[in-house]
Amino acid sequence: MAAALLFDLDGTLLHSDALHMQVFIELYAERGRRIDESYYLSSIHGRHNSETFARDFPDEDPMALSDEKEARFRDRLPAQVDPMPGLPALLDRAAAEGWRVAVVTNAPRLNAEAMLSAIGQRARFDTLVIGDECARPKPDPLPYTEAMALLGARPQDAIAFEDSPSGTRAAQLSGAFTIGVRSSLPHDRLREAGAHASIADFADPALAPILDQRLQTGAAP
Repeated sequence: MAAALLFDLDGTLLHSDALHMQVFIELYAERGRRIDESYYLSSIHGRHNSETFARDFPDEDPMALSDEKEARFRDRLPAQVDPMPGLPALLDRAAAEGWRVAVVTNAPRLNAEAMLSAIGQRARFDTLVIGDECARPKPDPLPYTEAMALLGARPQDAIAFEDSPSGTRAAQLSGAFTIGVRSSLPHDRLREAGAHASIADFADPALAPILDQRLQTGAAP
């Protein structure tokens, strides 16, 4: 069976949360609600758009609001964005070791393709699993189990990278060894959500020993 690295996208492969937060703040302000970073991180970050908008604006069409929000995000996303530090080197190692790699995201496909193109890494991934295209998106583990099936990987041979509590729970429930990326939240919050470990980014020296232990031999202990 193949070893696999499974990556969330927003806040994991690139720093995109600031742009998402800006768009949410504007949309809420246009509707007479003032929100800040604390509200974004506690009540929006990592959640499904339709669920968030249905909760906060019950008199509006949540899917229409979601589409508007994501279109604004794409309009403001630069054509070129730096990937998360250490990502290209990690993907180089994955290719050299024969590890399969996938993106597992709740972002709409248009957003996912735009972000992966912006960081110049689209061709590096074997598959792209979109939460809305699954029967159940994150925080359900189904997108992760579908990615493992597509890659031919067992849960014990998979490492997942996540930056939000809901995504972390989904990855952990799938059976993958789950590493939190501290792009928005501290170690303790990610551990509370189910992360087995956390890293600052993919250049963090703490990552290599985890990979050596769990995947280099082709099977996790």
